[in-house]
Parts: sequence; structure tokens; C-alpha cells
Amino acid sequence: MTKAELIDKIASGAGFSKADASKALDSTLNSIKASLKKGQKVTLVGFGTFGVVKRKTRKGRNPRTGAVITIAAAKTPKFTAGKALKDAVR
Repeated sequence: MTKAELIDKIASGAGFSKADASKALDSTLNSIKASLKKGQKVTLVGFGTFGVVKRKTRKGRNPRTGAVITIAAAKTPKFTAGKALKDAVR
């Protein structure tokens, strides 16, 4: 499903115009991004939890040359599906 298809589903399901549904979706996504940037978890009960994990510096290999390289530490977004979502997919 694409973002446009999701906006269509939100608009038809909630009785919004497509413009209002687009604004609502963008606002929701921006709020989630802002919370993650602050290092906070975002929990949507019945859906799942968004969080940030810190990866340590590690060694890797350049696949072309085989040389050992150092991969820098990084923060990465993580999503853990909730029980209701897992059950719905099964």
C-alpha cells in the first residue's frame, strides 16, 4: 500500500476529504518523527511501538576489496509489532 492509497482509505473510512486525510497523516508521521528524534518511544496500543536503538561502532568489510573498515556508531529507528497486529496478520 502506498501513501496515496492509505490517504484514500483514511478519507473514505473517516469521512474526511483527501486533503484533510493527507494533513492528518502527515501530522501523525511528523509527530512520531519528532518524538523519536527526542529519544522517546511512541506506543500505539494494539498496533506496536516505535523506538530508537543505538548501534555501536563495529568492524565490517568492503565487499569489493575485502578491506576491513570501521562502521560508525548510529541511531536507528525500530518498530516492534504489538500483539493485536501480530494476531491480525496470522
